[in-house]
Amino acid sequence: MRDPFPIPPPAFLTSLTNPIANAFSLSTLPLHIHELLLATLTYQLICVVFAPLLSTYFFPRIYPTLPRRTRLNWDVHVVSMVQSIVVNGLALWVMWVDEERGSMGWEERVWGYDGAGGMIQGFAAGYFLWDLLVCVRWVGVFGWGMLAHAVAALVVFSLGFVSRYSEDLSLLNLPTPEQSPPTSSPLFLPQRPFVNFYGPTFILYELSSPFLNMHWFFDKLHMTGSRAQWYNGILLLASFFSCRLLWGTYQSLRVYQDVWAGLHHAGFPTSERADDEAAADVMKFAKEGSVPVWLACTYLGSNVVLNTLNFYWFGKMIETVKRRFRPPPAEGGTRAAAGQHVSGGVVIVEGTEMDGREDEEDEKTEVEVEAAADGELLRQSGGIGDDEKGSVIIDPTRGTQVIEVHKTEVRKRKT
Repeated sequence: MRDPFPIPPPAFLTSLTNPIANAFSLSTLPLHIHELLLATLTYQLICVVFAPLLSTYFFPRIYPTLPRRTRLNWDVHVVSMVQSIVVNGLALWVMWVDEERGSMGWEERVWGYDGAGGMIQGFAAGYFLWDLLVCVRWVGVFGWGMLAHAVAALVVFSLGFVSRYSEDLSLLNLPTPEQSPPTSSPLFLPQRPFVNFYGPTFILYELSSPFLNMHWFFDKLHMTGSRAQWYNGILLLASFFSCRLLWGTYQSLRVYQDVWAGLHHAGFPTSERADDEAAADVMKFAKEGSVPVWLACTYLGSNVVLNTLNFYWFGKMIETVKRRFRPPPAEGGTRAAAGQHVSGGVVIVEGTEMDGREDEEDEKTEVEVEAAADGELLRQSGGIGDDEKGSVIIDPTRGTQVIEVHKTEVRKRKT
């Protein structure tokens, strides 16, 4: 299936991309560079312009009063929501209408090129490029786990553009490199389009993202513990388990199997549909040789990182949901034991704090407290010095809330 995007890559943009494509063997990148950059710029525009404007309009009493870093997190969640809906819709559509995908053999899945799959990879790579830039700029907000996720995801979706150097570059209208890379060592040999087939497959991880984002928004809209958040939490766990753990693990095993076969392949890759004109078009970039070791290790290593994070996050999500909706004790005690910090550990899944808490900025004087007592959610704002930050302890034995200030100053308020 050819690229269904109605706008072809502009000639000037293709010319600007050619040096990068030649330097890093990303020979099919010029065909989709406009989709990649369009996605990156669109998401940045949503983050800095449309998300703040629309959020202020629809939530005038909530969004403008949030701390600056919480507003940043809000805007990023808006982008994630838009991206997950758009790119998953496109991926599902491509997988439904692209009849060639169902008949591809392992050689076509590893070395074949499909324009529709390239479009999905372009849009996905554009988002993860934007995501990487945001995570690098605000690593203190989103954490190193989210940064690792952004790097691994960008690597996985960028490798679909990788292509081996060839004397015949007329297929892409690219200039012939002045000096071809050495071909004697398979370790450094660039490769043809690599696992382009799996681009739409693995982007379906994002099907759980809308529910993850809604979970976060419910907390900020003062709907923590509501029925809506409970139902959304069920959908979140179900979609995360189905799309990332079941579907993702199964497809990972398939790609491992295909790449392993490619590592031990010798000769010119052929299609199982030898007499099919469409199959010849899919394999038009394929050249003789096997999958280089560095390429297999890079791709599969990134995939292992993503799957490991998914299993880790799912376990933390279950713990958080159980803790969030656990019924109160039968004897009327508080959920927080005497002298026990309510805040506990913060669980972060793809930059989303599942416990619904944000770290306060140093310059903020307001501390937002969430605690559970006798099955009811309590919220309170307390004034703390400009250079002080605090946390709350529920101590039912003394009937007090203790606000501990980082400067070891302790203030008590009667409940």
